Amino acid sequence: MSAVELLKNDSKNIIINETGQDILQLPVSKTLDNFKSLGMLLFRGFNVNYEQMKVFAEQFSSTFMGQYSRPIVDLNNKFITLVDSGMHYIAPHCENANSPFRPDVVWFCCAVPAAEGGETLFWDGVEVWKAMSEELKQLFVGQKIRYVQKFLASHWQQFLGAGATIDDVKNTLEAIEGLNYKINQDESLILEYVCSAVVKTKYGDRDAFANSIISEYRNPRGIVTFANRSAIPVKVINEIQKIMDNLTGFIPWMPGDLVMIDNSRFLHGRKSFNDKRRRIVTLLSDIKEGS
Repeated sequence: MSAVELLKNDSKNIIINETGQDILQLPVSKTLDNFKSLGMLLFRGFNVNYEQMKVFAEQFSSTFMGQYSRPIVDLNNKFITLVDSGMHYIAPHCENANSPFRPDVVWFCCAVPAAEGGETLFWDGVEVWKAMSEELKQLFVGQKIRYVQKFLASHWQQFLGAGATIDDVKNTLEAIEGLNYKINQDESLILEYVCSAVVKTKYGDRDAFANSIISEYRNPRGIVTFANRSAIPVKVINEIQKIMDNLTGFIPWMPGDLVMIDNSRFLHGRKSFNDKRRRIVTLLSDIKEGS
C-alpha cells in the first residue's frame, strides 16, 4: 500500500468528513469492519483532539495500556501520551513487539504537524512477508527472535499500577510464555522475551512480518538476536531494510487527523523533522473481546 493509495479521496483507508459530523456519529460496526479488512484507517476533517480520541477509542477498546517512556499529556488521563521525544528518524517497529505487552491498536492524533518532515511512516507486514525471498522466509520460520530490555520499577508500575508489588510482577510474568526475567535489588527488571518475527494477524489470520527487529537492531540500547543468542547478520538486516524501503507509506499529517493502526499487521515509524511545535499524541488499546 502506498501513501498515495492511503490518501486518495476514493480510498477505503481514509474516512473524510464532508458533512461536518462529529466523529462519534460514525457507525461503530462499519468502522470496525473496515479496520479489520484494511488494518489502518485515517479519519480526516473531524478535527479530533486527544480527549475525543479517547472517547472514540473507548467504543472499540476493552483496556488501555500505559506508556512508561513518554510524557503524559493530561494527568487526569495517564494513557494519553506524546509520541517519542526528539526529532530524529524512527525505524520500523510494532508497538511493544519486543515484549509480551503488545497492544492490538495504536492510535495517533495530530494537534500540530511539523512544518516540514515528521510524517508517520508505515509498512504493511503482510506485504513485507510476501516480498521476502523463500530463503529469508525459511530463516525466520525456523528461528525465533530474542529481545532483552530493562524496566525500572517506575516503568512496570505503569503497566500494573502504582500500587503493584514485586509479588504482583512475579505472578504476571510467570504466566507468560517465552519470557525469562530477573528482578534486581532496586526492583528493576531484566526481561528476555522470545517470540516469532512472523505473526498471525488478529484479523484474517495472515502471516505478517510485524515485529521490532529493525528498530531494536538500530537502537544502541536495544538487544535483539536469534533465540539461540546468535547475532542476526548485517546482510539479513540490510535485505529486510531494502524490502521495506520499497513498501514505505507515509501520512502527511493535518491538524485534527486521527489514525487507527492494527498493531498485529502494520509497523510504523517516523521521518525526521526540525520543528519543536510538532505535537502528536498516542494511545494504546486492546480490542473488545468478540469484536
